[in-house]
Amino acid sequence: MLVLAALGLAVALAWLGPMDAAASAHAQAGLKRALATFAAARALNAAISVAKGTELSVAPAGLGVTLTPGQVLDPVDDLVEQFSSLMLMASVAFGVEIALIRMGAHWLVAAMLTAIAVAWAWRAWRGQPRLAWLDRLVVAALLVRFAMPLVVLGSEAGFRLFLEGDYAAGQAAIESSGREIDARAAPSAVPKGEESIADRLKGWWSRAPDVGQKIDELKAVAGRAIEHVVRLIVVFLLQTLVVPLLLLWALVRLGKGLVAPGGRAGSGT
Repeated sequence: MLVLAALGLAVALAWLGPMDAAASAHAQAGLKRALATFAAARALNAAISVAKGTELSVAPAGLGVTLTPGQVLDPVDDLVEQFSSLMLMASVAFGVEIALIRMGAHWLVAAMLTAIAVAWAWRAWRGQPRLAWLDRLVVAALLVRFAMPLVVLGSEAGFRLFLEGDYAAGQAAIESSGREIDARAAPSAVPKGEESIADRLKGWWSRAPDVGQKIDELKAVAGRAIEHVVRLIVVFLLQTLVVPLLLLWALVRLGKGLVAPGGRAGSGT
């Protein structure tokens, strides 16, 4: 009777869909976070690329020398470029989650689950022998209907509990790193809308004679960016890959345990 009641509740939830709206909203929020991080990473990558390509002419001891101080940002440039690709994939992963939630919430899936549950309940109510294939079909229908909302809700709970702080700090850091590279110089006489990043970098370089200090400042910006980019990679890998796969694996294992010989659902002929 308990199993029949639980199955009836599952059918009701399949039609009413109370988890679908919450799971879809969380997936949409994750998609917005990934897109915002992707945009910040692309902006940082653009600023670094301009800084790397900016050549500055100095004349120490009367000798003309052409320098490219932005080359110290080369390691972080490669990392940020790969990070941008990862953020694009994370955005796609959230989009796939949203699509799968909508597919699972379709009335055809609910109707399929209802038909299978009615067939299973009818045999159980009449005391007929259990059929292993029907038990597996019930579990499979439940997974198709509820697995994705449960996975999304679980991964979002993990993000809120353990990862939200790292995400906020990392997002703010990569945005500020791009602004720092972009603002290495004070405003010049060139109108703000017409002054390029390269122009400001050249002005900053010409107004500060200490070459070592300038390179140290760029290295400091790069170091902070690398640390927070790695943290953001960890955050999005956990939320879009590791935690969802672990939760899905746990649900599948639970389903197999219910229909395995000797399990709750048992096997029959």
